Amino acid sequence: MKVVILCGGLGTRLREETEYRPKPMVPIGGRPILWHIMKLYAAAGHREFILCLGYKGEVIKEYFRNYLWNTSDVTLKLGRQPKIQYHSTHDEEDWTVTLLETGLETQTGGRLRRALAHIQDDTFLFTYGDGVTDANLNGAVEFHRSHGAIATVTAVKPTGRFGELAMDGKTITAFREKPEQESAYISGGFMVLNRRVGEYLDGGDACIFERGPMERLAREGQLKAFAHDGFWQCMDTYREQLILDRMWQKGEAPWKKW
Repeated sequence: MKVVILCGGLGTRLREETEYRPKPMVPIGGRPILWHIMKLYAAAGHREFILCLGYKGEVIKEYFRNYLWNTSDVTLKLGRQPKIQYHSTHDEEDWTVTLLETGLETQTGGRLRRALAHIQDDTFLFTYGDGVTDANLNGAVEFHRSHGAIATVTAVKPTGRFGELAMDGKTITAFREKPEQESAYISGGFMVLNRRVGEYLDGGDACIFERGPMERLAREGQLKAFAHDGFWQCMDTYREQLILDRMWQKGEAPWKKW
């Protein structure tokens, strides 16, 4: 099943990193967060990717064009007929990656609409290039097929933006930097979609998927939620990048399923 990943946003809240590279290329444990997202899909058996490029898309193109060169041990034979011998093998060798230029100013719905031209199957996967999870991706696919609606969103409980104090009387016993909010779910950005979603993508490149299209899908009963109470974390800020990087470095990354 094909996986569409939006990779074209400016990432303005992560300006420390995105001044030089697109947000999906910001590293977690020495690898772009985009690589982590693709690895978790590949671990679920989905290895055909469509990357919707925009801001600094050439950085992503260079990364994949030189992927084997930059991740392998190599022997070079110099001369008039040079040869390159790669000594390493990778789990990623069965990946297919389509690098799709979708425009610098194009909004999320416009990027998705352009990607549909490269999708032949009725059902496909869709996400953003800035978040990781340990959600059951194939469980979401099964749920999607069971209800027959156009869209399924993995619903998650967001972490809090403010610290939480655990109190014993007036004594602080713990400070939870990113507390869980129990009251509501939000979209975790990992979706299963039917190609009919194209009928909802009005407005050309200016179409913002999270507004008109998703609101209309909800009104018409075509938007379903696959609840996930486990790990999910977006990377909107430099602080969140450090949190994810620290998890990886400590070997405590819940999204690592490979």
